[in-house]
Amino acid sequence: MNAENTTVAPPSPVMDSNIMPYFIGTKVVQAEPQLNLQAGDNVSTAGYRVVYPDGYESWSPKDVFEKAYMPLGPDNRNQITELMVNDFMVKRDVTKMGEKTTVVMVTLANGFVIVEGSSCVDPANYSEELGVNICMGRIKDKIWEMLGFLLQTAKGGVN
Repeated sequence: MNAENTTVAPPSPVMDSNIMPYFIGTKVVQAEPQLNLQAGDNVSTAGYRVVYPDGYESWSPKDVFEKAYMPLGPDNRNQITELMVNDFMVKRDVTKMGEKTTVVMVTLANGFVIVEGSSCVDPANYSEELGVNICMGRIKDKIWEMLGFLLQTAKGGVN
């Protein structure tokens, strides 16, 4: 079977009269910090004015917005940068296993974990620094790919 001629129907959300279906959404928006002043109160809440591609505007609380959106920058809405890749990594653990293997586990900003390993043939040639560099190169390549996929989905949608 030729993959070019294969059509796959999108999955249907489970419809239950008591359960609303769940969806994953990704989009590119413009936003700027803005206080939300409560009418009749002297209280303001930190948040963001959000402008969607169709011009619709809304306001989002700071913590909700920052959990859902990753900054691209004012002049960088079409690419993932090395700084973005590096900033997406929040924790790195390095372990030596046996006499010749380095394992690196990186936790990403969203909680996802990537693990890579590197080994040499002769324990006399083992270098943790070299093993970490090899593993981190592979991990960064995966993050570039995942963030690129995220950006493409945000720009082009899923349908």
